Amino acid sequence: QVQLVESGGGLVQPGGSLRLSCAASGSISRFNVMGWYRQAPGKQREWVAVISSGGDTNYADSVKARFIISRDNAKNAIYLQMNSLRPEDTAVYYCQGSNSYTTYWGQGTQVTVST
Repeated sequence: QVQLVESGGGLVQPGGSLRLSCAASGSISRFNVMGWYRQAPGKQREWVAVISSGGDTNYADSVKARFIISRDNAKNAIYLQMNSLRPEDTAVYYCQGSNSYTTYWGQGTQVTVST
């Protein structure tokens, strides 16, 4: 069993930046893909960004050119650098790791973009 723990959320003004971290209790090399998802109040969970074990990345159109996903295999962690934040980015952000057999989720971290 692997645990994923997110951190780095908080309150930020529009136009500001935050860096989310997701630390795994074991090796992330077991995951083919890791990613970030978010869920705003009253909305379905949506994917934000994913990164493969080989380092290939993909982004939702809504965050492209503003968010950057990265991974550090030595630290068993992935990150989400969020720039030029907008009120519509407000959500609980979840870390996910998946392979052919299973999917793991973190507990989420709240990001609020507001004046």
